[in-house]
Amino acid sequence: MGADLMDGREKGLKFGVVNHYHNHHHHNHHFLLPSLCCTKISAHALTVALIGAWYISNIGVLLLNKYVLSNYGFRFPIFLTVCHMTACSLFSYIAVCWMKVVPLQPIRSRSQLLKISALSVIFCASVVCGNISLRFLPVSFTQAVGATTPFFTALFAYLMTFKREAWLTYATLVPVVTGVIIASGGEPSFHLYGFIMCIAATAGRALKSVLQGILLSSEGEKLNSMNLLLYMAPLAVIVLLPAMIVMEPKVVAITIALARQDMSIIYMLILNSSMAYFVNLTNFLVTKHTSALTLQVLGNAKGAVAVVVSILLFRNPISVIGMVGYGLAVFGVILYSEAKKR
Repeated sequence: MGADLMDGREKGLKFGVVNHYHNHHHHNHHFLLPSLCCTKISAHALTVALIGAWYISNIGVLLLNKYVLSNYGFRFPIFLTVCHMTACSLFSYIAVCWMKVVPLQPIRSRSQLLKISALSVIFCASVVCGNISLRFLPVSFTQAVGATTPFFTALFAYLMTFKREAWLTYATLVPVVTGVIIASGGEPSFHLYGFIMCIAATAGRALKSVLQGILLSSEGEKLNSMNLLLYMAPLAVIVLLPAMIVMEPKVVAITIALARQDMSIIYMLILNSSMAYFVNLTNFLVTKHTSALTLQVLGNAKGAVAVVVSILLFRNPISVIGMVGYGLAVFGVILYSEAKKR
């Protein structure tokens, strides 16, 4: 430590001398340095802040969904999804059309609209399935199943575009799937219907990302994720409203009745829905400021953080086998993103 200090002091002295010399000779340098330094620090701080916001909104939505759907006993996953999509429509409109966060990309053709509609249907089906699964399963387990997304992505990419990955990449998916199977066997609160819904949600997410790559790949039709959300969210509301009326007929009346007794349900729904939009916004911004790969790595860590937080908050029983399986799955996903890099 002493040596370090000495070192530092010597450096400081040398630096002082250098600075002194610079100040005498080049007066103009001295304004450049701090501003450059600041932009670097602020860019770094912005990235860190964005990643923080991404974590908070992602995990926040998960835990709030879980709380509203199972602990609070508000058992209306479709209605919850409608709230999310309505908020996404509203905020997307504000962000893209008023605040011009990104330039507005108009829809060019009827075929492009149909493609977006197809994506929208898959998108809302996966969100609904995810919300249904949260009603029956602990967050920790839904996260373990969610780790299999790359498996489904590789599967759909192969089925739809015949795009083959290197054998190594496929090999890394073995621990992912094995891990989830082990976790399912060791999950104390395992529920088959919830599990099927969770798999459906994961497959839906993967299918959407593969389809998005295929359908909106031509230059004229490329939409960034903010614009895609601007068009997908209102379409999702249109698709979900009839489903809600058929499957959750009394939901509005029940919500109003609940709100009369206790306004907190309304605040929870508003907070939850706003956060659902911020997940998408921060997703986009983190990708823009870092890279898609960074987002994948962060996503792996997010699953683990969500598991820990949810276990602490909801105190759901966990088993050693379940955790081993989950650990194996996350390990597989990390290997997978490494193999993809090659």
